[in-house]
Amino acid sequence: MLKGFRDFILRGNVVDLAVAVVVGTAFTAIVNSLVKDLITPFISVIVGKPDFSYLVLNIHGGKIPYGNFLNQLISFLLIATAVYFLFVLPINKLMARFFPAKVEPPKTKACPECLSDIPIEARRCSHCAQPIA
Repeated sequence: MLKGFRDFILRGNVVDLAVAVVVGTAFTAIVNSLVKDLITPFISVIVGKPDFSYLVLNIHGGKIPYGNFLNQLISFLLIATAVYFLFVLPINKLMARFFPAKVEPPKTKACPECLSDIPIEARRCSHCAQPIA
């Protein structure tokens, strides 16, 4: 019973997932700090208000604080933009530079007579029996 549990815990997927959760948590703190401490204050200088929590819709004595929703929506868009342009895009370019896509030569060619696909090494078309130069 304990051997099965040990095998489960030490399986590659579980360890990789645990590392991803820890790194993801630390990365979340970095991105949240970037948006909260750098980008949001810059936007508040432009707009003139630090946030939109003051926006409230009053309907029949009830209050709908839609400004909080706008704050969260803007925060999400800022985080997604920051992650894409500061992390995803540069990492994709680095990966493309260090690991270029390998172009495989074609395995088939078209027969000049019947335009069927035939293997590159073929000397005669298997569909129309014409010799291939």
